[in-house]
Amino acid sequence: MAGPGEVGASAPHYGRGVESPLAPLRFVAALAQIDELGGHMSTEQQSDVAAVWALGDYHAFAKETVWGLGPELVAACGISKGDRVLDVAAGTGNVAIRAAEAGATVVASDLTPENFGPGRREAEERGVELDWVEADAQNLPFENDEFDVVTSCLGAIFAPDHQAVADELMRVCRPGGRIGMINFTPEGLAKEFFGIFERYAPAPPTAARPILWGSEDHVRELFGDRVASLELKRRAYVERAASPGDYLELFRRTFGPMIALRALVADEPSTAAALDRDSLEFATGANSGTPNGAAEYRYEYLLVVAEMSR
Repeated sequence: MAGPGEVGASAPHYGRGVESPLAPLRFVAALAQIDELGGHMSTEQQSDVAAVWALGDYHAFAKETVWGLGPELVAACGISKGDRVLDVAAGTGNVAIRAAEAGATVVASDLTPENFGPGRREAEERGVELDWVEADAQNLPFENDEFDVVTSCLGAIFAPDHQAVADELMRVCRPGGRIGMINFTPEGLAKEFFGIFERYAPAPPTAARPILWGSEDHVRELFGDRVASLELKRRAYVERAASPGDYLELFRRTFGPMIALRALVADEPSTAAALDRDSLEFATGANSGTPNGAAEYRYEYLLVVAEMSR
């Protein structure tokens, strides 16, 4: 584990023309903001956000944390052979690959194309094929009514304009089609985790808070009367590691926003030490595992399944 003020064994590669994490972090801090956004992301902002998520090793991170949620969303949406499926903010294919395994024709879209290489390799290992398309969840490059099912698992919630995202999910889903989402809740552990970014990242543009997608009232307002039915269920999943320190190290090594945040404060020893301290306090305090067992972190989420009006 890197010590206070250190980024790790090697300096992170920012890519896509980003010379430092400063610009991306101004936007990543929006993960913890409540203010309302007044428009779409600019092209520069999109590039900044994509660069942050490209840091580290997102596929390794996903396999250790959220990978088990993919089959659940596929099952909840009733995805089967013959369905045309779009997975929005797909990452490396957590949901998309499982939908393809169920026999669907699948498009995985994501703002960060660096995710596509690991996703393609994972799909190939599992014996399935799907299309990968670089896209902003707020402005999807697909036709109206193009898909039978549209999904997003802990992905589209990070786009700043929630109404634009909801509008796009509904636009590309055919009448009678289904929209499925898994979203962190405002009352769950994710709120505490994202609070770390709020404390240490520079002031971001105004944005709607990602965990609002886990509020039933917020989701009802976003979808409005354009859906025939809206099923909302609160559930939880557990992330595990050998110890709180190992859990924290996973984020430091693989999770792009954490890598960028630590790089941002690396030249400020007192701030870097405070960040390390607060991160470890979170990993220790949020651990619900047994004293002599593995560390466990219970994240509450809202399972959303909507059927489009015909």
